[in-house]
Amino acid sequence: MSINLIEEANRCLNCKKPLCKIHCPISTDIPNIINLFKENKIEEAGDILFKNNPLSVFCSILCPHENQCTGHCIKGIKGTPVDFPAIEKEISSKYLSSLPLKKQNSTDNRVAIIGGGPAGITSAILLAKEGFKVTIFEAFSKLGGVLRYGIPEFRLSKSLIDTFETYLLNLGVKIKYNTLVGPTHTIQNLKDDGFNYIIISTGVWNPKPMGIKGETKGDVHYAINYLISPESYHLGDNVLVIGGGNVAMDAARTAKRMGSHVTVMYRRGEEDMPATKVEIAETKEDGVDFKFYLAPKEISDDLMTFLRTESFTDENGNRKLITLNDSDIAFPYTSIIVAVSQGPKKNIVLSENRVSTDKWGTVVVNDSFETSLENVFSCGDVVTGPKTVVAAVNDAKTVVANILKKSNLI
Repeated sequence: MSINLIEEANRCLNCKKPLCKIHCPISTDIPNIINLFKENKIEEAGDILFKNNPLSVFCSILCPHENQCTGHCIKGIKGTPVDFPAIEKEISSKYLSSLPLKKQNSTDNRVAIIGGGPAGITSAILLAKEGFKVTIFEAFSKLGGVLRYGIPEFRLSKSLIDTFETYLLNLGVKIKYNTLVGPTHTIQNLKDDGFNYIIISTGVWNPKPMGIKGETKGDVHYAINYLISPESYHLGDNVLVIGGGNVAMDAARTAKRMGSHVTVMYRRGEEDMPATKVEIAETKEDGVDFKFYLAPKEISDDLMTFLRTESFTDENGNRKLITLNDSDIAFPYTSIIVAVSQGPKKNIVLSENRVSTDKWGTVVVNDSFETSLENVFSCGDVVTGPKTVVAAVNDAKTVVANILKKSNLI
């Protein structure tokens, strides 16, 4: 056990009203976990974490902690907050080495989970442990979704994802790789083949374009595609990354590691960037440059033109952005990576129009996360748009609870 983590745990005040827990999206019992850690009860702490959040180890790395647990730690008011994410990672990593395979007796209920990302993995673990016969339909050749194909190796080790893949297989979960539901199998096919419940958890893999002239040029790429296999791209020595979120930071850091000079271009100021402060700081440490208050206008063969922007606060205290006319400024590039947002692909709903979607293509669900088609549920980014891993886990827990209710198991 790391001594510095024990020292970190000893800094916890065990607040009567733990704001860290209150502001955790999945209500992790942080004070209790820290106390167990101090008592060296790693297995007990790991079991509590895993039962509450099967993807605890990923959340310890990927959550925007500055907006959640650490951002609300009382110690952080006048100093440094307790580093619970580091403690959580230590506990969860050790617990993963001996994940228990105990599960309920098998039921006759069959569940098809479409998509093996965070929401799909969580649903599969929880349902398999309840004795359901679970099959995951995965469009890629490996499980993990955004965890494997959207987060660079230097931030998240693929071996962690492999551990969960092995665990699911040991639980008896079937995985159909390289299988795109919609063109190959439809929702009705799954129902006809005896699946009692279906969960759509396909994420958001459709990049949002900027909608400017020149965007279809050969040296313009989308971050969500680039991060799947960056080694396939030949970006040259001068890359512009358009966007200010965590995906933009991941793409910029990856391109920098591949040998390019990289500049992040953002239409607002640094304080407005949706990426976490930690990710921004680490991107700067990697040597990536930043330019602010620049809105994309047009792309030519070797120059990208922007318009300058300005921000101001209106009389109601709201931050506003204006684009300045005739303020064109051009920057040379060898490649451009666009990271302004993503939306869902429509493979499933194009083949099954009984599943309702909104104008953005996200699946419409009720409070139980059931779609407009009975016994077909949906959760994760395909419902909410791009959000966090912990949000996907929390939604998946709700889906599983409602499937258990429908199956008269709770």
